Amino acid sequence: MSRGAGSGRAGRTRMRRCLVSGEALGDEALLRVGLSPEGVVTPDLAAKLPGRGAWVKADRASVETAVRKRLFNRAFSRPVEAPADLADAFERQLEARALSLLGLARRAGRLATGYDAVRLALKADPPPAWRIEAVDAAADGRGKLDRLARKRGAIPTAGCFSSEALGAALGRDALMHLALAPGGEARAFGETMAKLAGFRAIDPRGDGPESETGGSAAEPRDSAQDG
Repeated sequence: MSRGAGSGRAGRTRMRRCLVSGEALGDEALLRVGLSPEGVVTPDLAAKLPGRGAWVKADRASVETAVRKRLFNRAFSRPVEAPADLADAFERQLEARALSLLGLARRAGRLATGYDAVRLALKADPPPAWRIEAVDAAADGRGKLDRLARKRGAIPTAGCFSSEALGAALGRDALMHLALAPGGEARAFGETMAKLAGFRAIDPRGDGPESETGGSAAEPRDSAQDG
């Protein structure tokens, strides 16, 4: 998966230190935490909570280490409550952010949904910036789109969301196949997926044997419900 999205702003990236490793990293590689009014360490992806906050590298191991070693006490210069499931909370918020960006892209006319629409998008110019494949999409439909996408070069694929989650994000029934056109939503989606990759496999089915299966010449069985 590429982190190229957002690279146009690389020259203006602000460097901050990870609370755990001490590395100086750009915002695109870090997660911000703040304190709730009750003094609880809280994910703050939008950087809206008051105070200076603290920054942790965007991966599960770093967040869990910060909780286990009580590093947030040092960051906030006082005892604070850090939930044991803070890493899970970050993962949920990153997923919600990614799905909300798909909704924005749809309203802007930059999201193709359904097998037929994605197939056409993969043949168009410019090609999609991202493909989104439901983790429970049928192998035959996904395999055909995988092969078509490979002809267009390196198009990153997000394959870690369920069809129900994708449909709910867009006010639809279950959705299996989507394609996100280049633009601001695609850049933000790429940045969000780069962070989510620290918490889960972004495309667990990848380009393995399932996506190489041939299948019949008929339309994939999930295309009818994914229009």
